[in-house]
Amino acid sequence: MIQPNSELVIDYELVRNNIQVIRKNLPKECKLMGVIKSNAYGHDLEKTIQALDGVIDGYGVVRLEEAFKIRNASVKPILAMQGVYSSDAYDSLKQHNVWSVIHSISQLPLAKQYQDDLTFWIKVNTGMNRLGIRLDELEKFESFLKDSNTLMTHLACADNPEDELNKTQFSNFDQAWNQVTNTMQRSVLNSAGIFNFPDHAYDWVRSGIAMYGGIDYPDLKTAMTFRSQIISIQSLDENERIGYGGRVTTKAPSKIAIVYCGYADGFPQIAIDGTSVIVNSHLSQIIGRVSMDLISIDVTEIPDCKIGDWCELWSPDLSILENTKKNHLISYELMTKMSQRVKRQYLNI
Repeated sequence: MIQPNSELVIDYELVRNNIQVIRKNLPKECKLMGVIKSNAYGHDLEKTIQALDGVIDGYGVVRLEEAFKIRNASVKPILAMQGVYSSDAYDSLKQHNVWSVIHSISQLPLAKQYQDDLTFWIKVNTGMNRLGIRLDELEKFESFLKDSNTLMTHLACADNPEDELNKTQFSNFDQAWNQVTNTMQRSVLNSAGIFNFPDHAYDWVRSGIAMYGGIDYPDLKTAMTFRSQIISIQSLDENERIGYGGRVTTKAPSKIAIVYCGYADGFPQIAIDGTSVIVNSHLSQIIGRVSMDLISIDVTEIPDCKIGDWCELWSPDLSILENTKKNHLISYELMTKMSQRVKRQYLNI
């Protein structure tokens, strides 16, 4: 160990494997739009394009600069999912052949100027009440409701198939579909929807977090390993307190390893005692408060644990969901909050 550092190791073969799991739940003719917004959910936008271009059918992004980076590397369809709001932006979409979403009647006057030059996805509000055109406004978009465009919506509760809002949204989408030409393409499902409502896959699905192994479904693997090294080991007696605030007191003689990682690296400061980690293939637990640069873990029962050993905070062998469920977080947030000081390794691009 020359100089310890937290590391993020991203294995794109695992991402590709996750995509194959996703495709098994889809009709053969359904196309997969890989959502790679927010720097591909922390997996590096440009390297993700390079790794995935042969296994997906298109890309979904939020920021235009993301779309233009993709266009420099791929000829696949690209969808700007939040739409654009100026003639300059529309001109850029036209120049780079990027599709755009219309989700508001306020976008209509400007979008009409480009309706013959661009492909549009018309987003209807079926009950999420975030973005989308109201059903009673849809007739005002008549000139956009044509074969070359796509009708879409977004599900609010796809991760909870028992929620009644799902039925409401499907019903409202069917109502919208009945108002348009039935030769338009349709897109309803996000990552959770692909697994919970495959009958609604239609023409396009939009998968983000599932590609990276961030939802709880068999055979999906966390594609990133977040790890750091042990830099100290404390041998403590019974009734000794650990870390800031002395939140934890040992109940017996204990061996505590100090890992060179903290909330400045992107590990959640709110992580509670008992959050799982892996050291030398053994499951261990965080004990005491996470600080800016250090985490304490209990290695009392781990044989031959020593300074320099790696501690995995999440990995293919320790799903990121173990951390999120324990601490009432979401995997999206952990993936996208990795600090720039964390070293990166990229495998199987």
